[in-house]
Amino acid sequence: MDETPLAASADRAFPLSGTFAAPVFVVTAYADGRRAGCVVGFATEVSIHPARFLACISRQNATFSVAMRARRLAVHALTEREHGIARLFGGQTGDDVDKFGMCEWVPAADGTPILTACPTWFIGRILERIDLGDHVGCVLAPERWQDGGEITQLTTRDISDVIPGHPA
Repeated sequence: MDETPLAASADRAFPLSGTFAAPVFVVTAYADGRRAGCVVGFATEVSIHPARFLACISRQNATFSVAMRARRLAVHALTEREHGIARLFGGQTGDDVDKFGMCEWVPAADGTPILTACPTWFIGRILERIDLGDHVGCVLAPERWQDGGEITQLTTRDISDVIPGHPA
């Protein structure tokens, strides 16, 4: 097997990055009296029994510092109706604006913000944080949720018009 093409590609950007249309979520966090939230494009269920979910937070994101101190994260599924929420949490940065002052939300018992516009969400206790390079993966154990029924989720392709508040 010729390894030359693989070795030659190691110093270039991954050509399929951004090609796959992955579902997007808004992840919110609360720690030390601060709340934060961002759009997350790297997230997936990773175990059925026990239930586990992986949400990856960019190190460049303003949400990162709050999420790394939080005990729980809330993960909100987005549909076409929540495109405005995706624009707010993906296109604005918490460095400059109070995103929660621009949308409706309620605090969970521990203060974690729940976005009321999103009918499908869960709160998960952070079991582990995994260094994944420019992102940190938070392994979540769902504790509380709201099932909004069958939905068609927004994908990275659906929000390609959103200019990120921070680089990924």
